[in-house]
Amino acid sequence: MKGLDISFFGSSLVSAYWNGAATYYRGMLRALAERGHRITFYEPDAYDRQKHRDIDDPPWARVVVYPPTETAVQRALAEARGADLVVKASGVGVFDALLERGVLEARAPGARAIYWDVDAPATLDRVEADPHDRFRPLIPAYDLVLTYGGGVPVTRAYEAFGARRCVPIYNALDPTTHHPSAPDPRFACELAFLGNRLPDREARVEEFFLRAASLAPERRFLLGGNGWHDKPLPANVRALGHVYTRDHNALNVTAMAVLNINRDSMARYGFSPATRVFEAAGAGACVITDAFAGVEQFLEPDREILVAHDGAEVASQLARLSPERAREIGEAARRRVLSQHTYAHRAAELEALLEGAAELEGAVA
Repeated sequence: MKGLDISFFGSSLVSAYWNGAATYYRGMLRALAERGHRITFYEPDAYDRQKHRDIDDPPWARVVVYPPTETAVQRALAEARGADLVVKASGVGVFDALLERGVLEARAPGARAIYWDVDAPATLDRVEADPHDRFRPLIPAYDLVLTYGGGVPVTRAYEAFGARRCVPIYNALDPTTHHPSAPDPRFACELAFLGNRLPDREARVEEFFLRAASLAPERRFLLGGNGWHDKPLPANVRALGHVYTRDHNALNVTAMAVLNINRDSMARYGFSPATRVFEAAGAGACVITDAFAGVEQFLEPDREILVAHDGAEVASQLARLSPERAREIGEAARRRVLSQHTYAHRAAELEALLEGAAELEGAVA
């Protein structure tokens, strides 16, 4: 399709600090840029993210960092007018309500406004709980709602709130950034988990990671991510703090296995494999995931991924896992994601979706 000018409002493209969506943004937007689309990414200077950058401004996107003020938001919205696609991602973190309405107003004639939800279960739970939520009446005004997971439960929920169309564009792998690398003794362990401490994740981390560690005191566990510094941990768990993107490959290849833990809402809706599942698989890591509906749609259990229903099963999986078996599972997973689950695949899906919508609009006209 013809290259589009895309104005994208998100949390941050250049920093993964307290920003789990960063690698999803990078993978999707880089893949779109490689297909001839022109990307401008607008992000606020907030939450010390600019002080914890993982990357410089990439050559495939123009990055506009604006001060966290209403005036600066309005200025960015005014600049975004005229783009073929104006995108508001969920969870920007600063003036979200203003952006949700402002992106619709910035849509020029013939252009489209997209709401791209990188945490659809949380958004839907919030809107369902509050009939006066300010985003609720805006949902039907967007030309398209995209989500990075959730499957049929999420699409039906968004359509019930009046979305014209809701389509998941799932997490995936960017093989240029996440790939096999040399092991690093800093990350030597039997099981590693990487994720920030969040209210709707902590109880599941306690069950699937910390309980498993307590049940396997002879094994080494690594906990990476922000917010865990004051969490009581078993003696065999070492907290790493924030792990920069540049170290993800080394962590994934060094640990015998890598644990994925969904947040409460993600596990409840299902069909939402986290970005880190594909990143770890892309490095050839053996992934153990907490059970969620739809896992077999992405990776085959017991051959390409291991599935556990609680901490005891995680400990049991580790007890049966040898380094050789872990490598077999990791290599099988890497082959699968490279063949079906890269951001190049997702960008092609999005282009087909946009072209199909344009054809339908033309036929109706």
